[in-house]
Amino acid sequence: MTQQKQDAAALAAKIRTYLKDLERGNVADVCSLFKADARIYSPFLGWVQPAPFFEKVVAASGQSVITPLDICASVDGHPRVAAYFVYDWALKDGATVKFECVDIFEFGGDGLIEKMIIVYDTYPIRATVGDKYA
Repeated sequence: MTQQKQDAAALAAKIRTYLKDLERGNVADVCSLFKADARIYSPFLGWVQPAPFFEKVVAASGQSVITPLDICASVDGHPRVAAYFVYDWALKDGATVKFECVDIFEFGGDGLIEKMIIVYDTYPIRATVGDKYA
């Protein structure tokens, strides 16, 4: 296995850990995968740092389920991985919404996530979620 493929496999393993920790709602474990000054782009909230972002997610969420569909690594050797998954998002008030999502992760040389961009169609989600999450 080449160095590039080994690195991609290691990064993909970190993203699998991220998805499991996110599903469990464990803010501390999720944030430990990010650099302290990392940035996250959320379609709902814009650019935010990891701790405030994941605290908002957990505060708004009930027992949600994340079903990974695929994890894709850069074929050009960049430290970038995308996670494609279905998010069965349950809110604390009992509302639920199910949607497909892609999170794109960029890693620093230390193996921690320094940037994450979340991509999904917010139109159908806003009808259910409204401002419960903002």
